[in-house]
Order: sequence, then C-alpha cells, then structure tokens
Amino acid sequence: MESLQLTPIHHHSFVFVRHSHLQLGSHLPSSLLTRASRNANLRLTRSFSGEVGPPASHDENNPFPFKDEQPQEQERGLLLARETDDFGSLVGFRLIPGSGTTTEEQPEAKVGEELEEKAEAKVGEELEEKAEAKVSYNITFVTAEAAPYSKTGGLGDVCGSLPIALASRGHRVMVVSPRYMHGTSEDARYSGAVDMDCNIKIYCFGAAQEVGFYHEYRKGVDWVFVDHPSFHRAGSPYGDMYGTFGDNQFRYTLLCHAACEAPLVLPLGGYTYGERCLFLVNDWHASLVPVLLAAKYRPHGVYKDARSVLVIHNIAHQGVEPIVTYGNLGLPLEWRGALEWVFPNWARMHALDTGEAVNFLKGAIVTADRIVTVSKGYSWEITTSEGGYGLHELLKDRKSVLSGITNGIDVTEWDPSSDQYIPFKYSADDLSGKVKCKIELQKELGLPERPDCPVIGFIGRLDYQKGIELIRMGIAELMEDDVQFVMLGSGNPAYEDWMRATEATYRDKFRGWVGFNVPISHRITAGCDILLMPSTFEPCGLNQLYAMRYGTIPVVHQTGGLRDTVQNFNPFAEVKNDEGTGWTFSPLTKENMLVALRYAIQTYREYKSSWEGLMRRGMTRDYTWVNAATQYEQIIEWAFMDPPYC
Repeated sequence: MESLQLTPIHHHSFVFVRHSHLQLGSHLPSSLLTRASRNANLRLTRSFSGEVGPPASHDENNPFPFKDEQPQEQERGLLLARETDDFGSLVGFRLIPGSGTTTEEQPEAKVGEELEEKAEAKVGEELEEKAEAKVSYNITFVTAEAAPYSKTGGLGDVCGSLPIALASRGHRVMVVSPRYMHGTSEDARYSGAVDMDCNIKIYCFGAAQEVGFYHEYRKGVDWVFVDHPSFHRAGSPYGDMYGTFGDNQFRYTLLCHAACEAPLVLPLGGYTYGERCLFLVNDWHASLVPVLLAAKYRPHGVYKDARSVLVIHNIAHQGVEPIVTYGNLGLPLEWRGALEWVFPNWARMHALDTGEAVNFLKGAIVTADRIVTVSKGYSWEITTSEGGYGLHELLKDRKSVLSGITNGIDVTEWDPSSDQYIPFKYSADDLSGKVKCKIELQKELGLPERPDCPVIGFIGRLDYQKGIELIRMGIAELMEDDVQFVMLGSGNPAYEDWMRATEATYRDKFRGWVGFNVPISHRITAGCDILLMPSTFEPCGLNQLYAMRYGTIPVVHQTGGLRDTVQNFNPFAEVKNDEGTGWTFSPLTKENMLVALRYAIQTYREYKSSWEGLMRRGMTRDYTWVNAATQYEQIIEWAFMDPPYC
C-alpha cells in the first residue's frame, strides 16, 4: 500500500510527497523492475504567476519558498489521473495547476483551454497505450468439431467462431481437432491444410500410436488437424448408420495426447506456442487434457505455467466406458481416481455389476482450473440433480470456479440483409423482404402460397432432448388452427418416419424435411414467422438467436440458454425495451406449449404493430461473439491468477 500526502507550499501551489510501503522483491525479473520504476516516475507540471526568484530563508513549514514581485491569486491543483505500475499498484497522481495568467498576451481563459486540451490529449494517448499493452495469451482450443471443417451441432459453431473472435482481440489462438476424412466431397474442406511433416508417437492402448499434424492459417487462427487412420471413415464424426463408433474412446484419447504435444512441437509461424498457454477444452472428447497436464506433464516440470478451462456444451454426454479401459489411456495408475466413476445401484446392469466406469468429463471437472458452460442458466441447472446427470455434486463443490457465458453467432453468415441463401434481403429498417421470403419458402416446399397464414418452423435433431415427443403429441390440435408447420432435421428413425406420415396426413399444412441442409435452414429461418423450440433442456441454443436475427419470433421452453436469451412478450410493459422478444413457457407440457403458440398466433393476426415491434427488437439485439470473447478473457485472466488446480 502507498500513502499519499499533498503538502502546501508558498502561493498555494502543491508539491507531491510520496511515502511508499511497496517493496519490489528481488524475485521479480529485472525487466519488470525497470518498467515498474519507469512507471513510478511522476510527472508534475507547475506554473507560477510572476517571476520566480531565488530561495528565501529555509522554513520547515515552507521548504520550497518562491519570491514574487506581486500578490497572486489562489491556484488550485487539478487531479487528472492516477499513476500505476505494471502490477496495478497505485504509485502517484499527476496534478495540473488551475488557470492563471502567465503572460500579458495569454488571457486566463485561453491558458485554461490549452491546459484542458493538452490534458485530454495526454489522457487519450495513455488510454491508447493501455489498449495496445493489453495482456495477450496463447490459447489452445481442443475440440472434436470446428466449423466449417466439421460440425454436427452447436459445438462446431462455437469452436469455429470463438477462436476467431479471440484472435481479433490480440491473442495467439490455435484450434486442435481431428482431420476427418469421409471419402466424400466434404473432404475438400481440408484442402487448405498443409502437412506439417511432424509425426509424433503417442503411447496408449498398449502400443505406440503415430499421429501427424496438418495446419491451415485462416482468419488469424492456427487450425491444426490431428491425422490418424481412425479418423478416416464414412459417417459423422461420432458414428454412422449402424450407430456410434465403438472406438471413440481410442480416437479422442489420441486427440487429447496430440493436443498436449502440439504447443510444444509445432513451429507455427516460425515458433511454438510453448508451455505457458491456456488449454480451452470442449466437452468430453477433450476432457482428458487437464488430467494429462496434471498427471503426465507437470510431475516432470512441463506445463507448470499452463492452465486449463473446461467448457461444457452438453453434460449429458460424458465419455463413459468400462473401468478396465483406464489402463489404455496412458495415465499413471495413481490417477485412476480422477476418472473413476461408480454408477448408482439402480443404473447397474445386473447383480454382479460393480458399476465402476471411466468418465472423461468427470476427470476434467476435478482437474481443470476453471469451468464454463454455454449460458448462465445452464451453469445453474447442471448443479441440480435434474440437470447434472450424476455430476451435480462435483459441480457444486467447484461452484466457485463455475461460470456461464452465452454463445454468440456469426453475424456475417447469419445476416438477412446479405444472406446468400435467401431469395430476398431485408433488415430491421425495411421488413418488406420477409414476407417475400415466406412466399418463396411456401412455393419451394409445395405449400399453398398464403402470405397471411402464420408459418411455424422447427430446425434441430429429431430426439427427445429437442422436444419432438411434445410436438408429436400436440400436432393434431395444432393442425386444427389455420397455420402451416415446417420441420427440418434428422435423428431417431422413429421420429423421421413420423414426420413423413404427418406430411402425408396434412398435405396442405405440414412439411417435414428429413436430413440437414444449410441453405434450407437459412430459408426456413427467414421464411417462417414463428420458431418453435420445446427442448427438454438446452445448454445454450443457437437457433433462437438465428431466428431473432431474422425477425422470426421464438416460442421456447424456459430452460437453460433459452431462458437467458428469449424475453417473454409483455404487451403492458411501460418501457419499450422491456416488451420482450418472444414467448416462453414452463413447465414442459403439451398444453403449455400450445397456449404459448396460440398467444403468438393471435398476436400475429390481430396486433400487427406489436408483432413488428417484436421483430425489430429481436433483429437489433447484439448477438456478436465480441461480448462472449470479452467474458472468456476474464475467465482466462482468473485462471492465471491462481496456481494450477492440480
């Protein structure tokens, strides 16, 4: 701490007396000491009216007397700004005396204006210097998906956009993900990646596994792809038409080991990322990284200054395998407890089943330095027995390092004023193109072209989590209203067959597109009036953000990120911005869903001005990644403030 004292001197000017109790220890680098000393030099500007003569007799109460030829008016010191060293400690203030006449040619007002201009210019320069001197980090994303190279859902969107946002803010960012080769035209996405000619051996699963690295520098980010034959197969990243791949534990164990080696061995841009980096690991596929840092590297003095942040996109997927597979992971035996997981009695298969398993996500929860979820609401939900999927007690214990950050969206790709996939462009200032997109969508899908008929849309996976069962139960009642319903998605074969059967039943009202098609998803988002999302749980959700961006009103279950991002419409709000952006319903029942939909339909038909207000409020909300990136920077700063957790 430092104490500051202003001692009055003759003619009411001030001299700065500084008493410092801060001692910079010898353990600090000399460069830091030099910078701290330089910053500690205070700049004090003093001006005095009249002539300044030689010192008069010395007086304890007046140590720096000055001789004046005429009486002077009282001058006041102007406090401009604080001086701090590189560690944020206060070292002093800068003072500029108040206005006074220094010469006959310069009147008091003019001097005051010049001083003010100089002060403002100086403060502006210092703010600019501070912005340039902002701390930057070496950040390594580890993920199973990164758009546009690989994507099955929100994970790919986040890991394809957030790294670019962080890189634009001055950080050095690397993304490590598998090089999936499916033997299709999609493989061309990796055409820009160059073989680094840097193969390494990873010791796991009873043998030395050789992996290679490919690299592409795009939009300020180092995109690194781990190459191994296990990533070369038809299907999606996780499975094919016959189900989930049986060797996924092996594949993502390779990814985690390779990601830990990448900052050490890959000379990207001429030099490596080095040991002082931040690993941002996403979901269970990358969850072995914090455990490897603690168990494999730090005992040998490597990665002592590294930190790890776990990002949970969906806690329902945890990477659980039989306990006997622990020996395949390349970890010391004494770290088995970090990954060991015991199922409760009711979840065991038979009487002799001990319930012991390996849980990748649990390993990251107990070893990572910080934990982040993709919305604030979801960060609370996973600490409850209903939303934690068995990990809620562990997450409660680590609540002090658990945060929620709502995802952003790529506003260049999702922009109705420039979207290449929609037939007509529009914006919040000119909504005329919205209804034209609707008519084109009806024409494309073979529905009656009715611009005044409300069109409801659904885009997502066809599984229980997305609320398909609720739609299935309520579709007959909904079709009694004068509406049209459009669905796009794939997943559970039973739900796919139901979509086909429903389309055959309601030929003029319902269309179901089995599969996923990016251009169609854009056209549905632009052409629909209402987007329905009755998810049982939703960590963040991006479709409701896309919908609001396109003036499509979301009707959502009040859970997770949907609760955080959709404000329930209130027609009686006194403040315009508090009127809301959509409709939410809870608890999750068919009746509540239909009531919310009917409110939306009635507002669309009878209250056009309110409906346009809903559209414009949604379209003008800030959904960029800049806000999320700023919050991630704070999490990273906190991670480096403390020593490694493990």
